[in-house]
Amino acid sequence: MKTIRGVTSTGFAFEITKERLENYELLEAIAEVDTNPAVLPKVVKLMLGNKSEDLKNHVRTADGIVPLDKIGNEIREIFTSKNQLKK
Repeated sequence: MKTIRGVTSTGFAFEITKERLENYELLEAIAEVDTNPAVLPKVVKLMLGNKSEDLKNHVRTADGIVPLDKIGNEIREIFTSKNQLKK
């Protein structure tokens, strides 16, 4: 099974299987996230699976907060790198 691997600019290492990326439910969630930001956790879980906890811990502040903007930036960067890897 083909896997896309990478590291974001903040140092988060990710691996996403082609099967996860081609999941129709992921596409549905991505389409909805612009109008309903509450869907973002579903996007993260569908894309990263069990590694979604690792992403939350990666961006977690010293106060234990998981900033929404930081999660969003990481997800955008993962998608950007995915598109660059396909070229």
